This record gives sequence, structure tokens and C-alpha cells, in this order.
Amino acid sequence: MEKNNKIAAITLVFWLLKIIATTLGETLGDLLSMTLNLGYGKAFLITLAFFLIVLVIQLKARKYIPVYFWLVIISTTTFGTEISDFIDRTLHFGYTLGTLLLALGLTISLVIWYKKYKSLTVYPIFEKEKELLFWIAVLFSNSLGTAFGDYISDVLNFSYINGALITAGIIIIVVALHYFTKINKVVLFWIAFIFTRPFGATFGDFLTKPINKGGLDLGTLNATIISLGLIIILLLFNHYKRNQKMEI
Repeated sequence: MEKNNKIAAITLVFWLLKIIATTLGETLGDLLSMTLNLGYGKAFLITLAFFLIVLVIQLKARKYIPVYFWLVIISTTTFGTEISDFIDRTLHFGYTLGTLLLALGLTISLVIWYKKYKSLTVYPIFEKEKELLFWIAVLFSNSLGTAFGDYISDVLNFSYINGALITAGIIIIVVALHYFTKINKVVLFWIAFIFTRPFGATFGDFLTKPINKGGLDLGTLNATIISLGLIIILLLFNHYKRNQKMEI
């Protein structure tokens, strides 16, 4: 029986969906903990439950199903927001130490992955154990991205739009390195994957925070609805393009 790939193809649509999913994760996490006033403890448990449920559904699926895959991505960005905030505001470790701890967790997960498979290639993935390692790395990278985004704005005192511009600049550099150098593409993928999270996080803050703090003051609910709508549009567009290719 032929094995089925479980991971989305790495295309432009993938990166657009990843960035918007990270923005959604930031705004949805803040909606739960702050707007709905559930607190970081309850929001942490809610997003943990959501992550575990959609992860089990994704792992049980026999092939790549876009809705399942992107629900897990969204859940890791939302849960990652709560993990970062829990470390900083509940445990009072601060964003600097939190960033370092999450970077260490990501490094360890990638080292374990590399030792087992001798490669960090993410597409395609057929084995369940390798897929699980992928999701662990994704969770750490999205949590790290949230902490780093908050570090840029709260510790380095950059405005939200400047923080988004800084991380966007890093992503542009990675893209240039991908096309114009011979640097390992897998290494560049993980760098881009990590930094799309703080870009989405700082952009999410830019959408939701008050104007006097450098934001647009759209509110977490409006920003969440907008982000979710964009994801649905992109998924439908991607589905349409896939069907066109199959017909050809």
C-alpha cells in the first residue's frame, strides 16, 4: 500500500497561510486571555485542549487534509501565544529568559529529529513518528516566535509596526539567501518558519493594540474574524488550484 504524505507543500500559499495563521493565533490567544478575561491559566488550558484534539485528528488522518493540517498550525500559534504569556506573566520569567528557554526546546527537538532521520526535511512526511516530531518543532517555533515578538516590542521598545518590519526584513533576507546562495534550503526553511511567527505576532499586536501604543485598535475579536476570513479564502483558492491541476 502506497504511503500518503501528511504535510502541506511548501509554496507561496503555504507561507501566506502560515503568516496569517500566526496573526490569528496571536489575536485569538489575546481574545481568550484578555478580552474575555479568562486569564492566562484558563486560556492556557483551553488552547492546550484545542491543540491536543486537532493534533490527534491530524495524526489519525491517512493523508494530507488541508483543514486538519491548518487547524493544527492555528492551534500551535494560539497555544504558543499562551505558553509565551504563561512563562512571562504567570511564571514571571520575562521575555528574554522565555525566548532563550523556547529556543533551547526547539533546538533539542530538531536535534532529536536529525539524529533519528539524518535530515530535517519537512516535505514530504509519511511516518507518524516523524510527523509528531514535526509538530513538536512547530509548537516550539511558534511559541518562540511569540516570545521573540514580545521581546522586540516590550524589551527593546520597538513599536508594533517597527517590530513587524524588522521580522519582515529578516524573512526577505532568508528568501534572498534561498534564491541567490547555496545555503542549505532546510536550514533556511526553519529560519523562515520561526521568524514568520514574530512577524505575525507583532502584526497581530499592531492590529489590536490601542492607537496611543502604536496599534490600529481594531480589537482582538475584529482582528480574529478578519484573519480567519483570509485563511478560509486562501484555503478555498488553494483547493481550486489543486482541482484545476488534477483535471489537467
